[in-house]
Amino acid sequence: MTRHTNRREFLKGTAAAGTGFWLAGRAGAQESNSPNEKLNVGIIGVNGRGRANMGGVSKENIVALCDIDENYLNKVKAAHPNAKTYVDWRKMLDQKDLDAVTVSTADQVHALASNWAMKRGLSVYCEKPLAHSVHEARTVRETYIANRDKLATQMGTQIHAGNNYRRVVELVQSKAIGEVREAHAWCGRQGPGGGLPEGEDPVPENLHWDLWLGPAPARPYNKGYLPGNLTWNRWWDFGNGTLGDMGSHVIDLAFWALKLRHPSSVEVVADPMPASPFTNAKWMEITWEHPAVDDRPALKLTWHDGIKRPESPPGHDLTKWGLGVMFIGDKGTLLADYGKHVLLPADKFQDFQPPEPSIAPSLGHHQEWIHACKTGEPTTCNFDYSGLLIEHNLLGNVAYRVGKKLQWDAANLKATNCPEADQFIRREYREGWTL
Repeated sequence: MTRHTNRREFLKGTAAAGTGFWLAGRAGAQESNSPNEKLNVGIIGVNGRGRANMGGVSKENIVALCDIDENYLNKVKAAHPNAKTYVDWRKMLDQKDLDAVTVSTADQVHALASNWAMKRGLSVYCEKPLAHSVHEARTVRETYIANRDKLATQMGTQIHAGNNYRRVVELVQSKAIGEVREAHAWCGRQGPGGGLPEGEDPVPENLHWDLWLGPAPARPYNKGYLPGNLTWNRWWDFGNGTLGDMGSHVIDLAFWALKLRHPSSVEVVADPMPASPFTNAKWMEITWEHPAVDDRPALKLTWHDGIKRPESPPGHDLTKWGLGVMFIGDKGTLLADYGKHVLLPADKFQDFQPPEPSIAPSLGHHQEWIHACKTGEPTTCNFDYSGLLIEHNLLGNVAYRVGKKLQWDAANLKATNCPEADQFIRREYREGWTL
């Protein structure tokens, strides 16, 4: 981390002079609005979610831009003429004036770029899911924990910053519906099933296909893979399907409200069964069993995607909810999606008074991270929390791919009854790529 010493010493001097900047180990000061205190941010992935995330940090100094598509890169460069440009994020991380990076690549690169950046003392904002494998999620979390007093992290579960999620968490944790022993989360997006795309297309001159593949297995270029996450995301080589993508957002609410951590088991039914070695499922139903912890009883959480839904409560057709979470308590049921929540049965809760809000409003998902980079204050989706969430979720895909209920030993990162799961818990990388 010595590469950033000069800048940090400058910022330390700035803080000592009263402007109050915290960055990578400079904790204990208050944030200031001095223009000299802007972060120097590098952008890894500039299109799609990358463009949105760059907009979220646009008031900072954008000093580096990286993308494997030179058309996207040149277009963004026009708006940031002073930023250095790269096609390989590994080279970008050697730029000495960086304070922080955003990572908005395909899933197979998320953990590598994030882990490399943290090892260099950089704060990181990474799109969801944080990792492409269970082992990666654990490793990125551990790297962050070892450096949490020196840098700030945030995973891109943007809806976590919304007020509705906060109110639902308060209702569950205040036991408005009593003890929750069963919960369901769902999303209507359906996977493709099938094999690899057929044929090989010429690689466009603007595309660095080998760098896009990164640590994934070598595959010939096919235009069916790109662009957009609903193309590459369907293949195991690059993504984790609806569970990895939308599960990061939807299961987040249950994970937060129920204070979940490591499950004791996970079991899957899906179509097709057995799993394709190449492609995510058309639909899945995954059940994680969670042991009792502190003041929370043991419970089951089930994920449904594609055409599947949990059984609808009276008066509510869940097939009309594109996504949502249902908490089933011994005193009632709570339904929620991104923007609304409903307590059931309605007549029982007609005069119900919700608890006073106890979770403070968010500064905004990107602003939380920027504020944390400058002050040392925590973010709500830091890599400690989000590492646990993604490790938990991706176990569902592991269980699907081996076709067995897994008994999970979290301490040793092992499915104790299923040694063949190891190949999916920890993936192999192409030569030249390391975590």
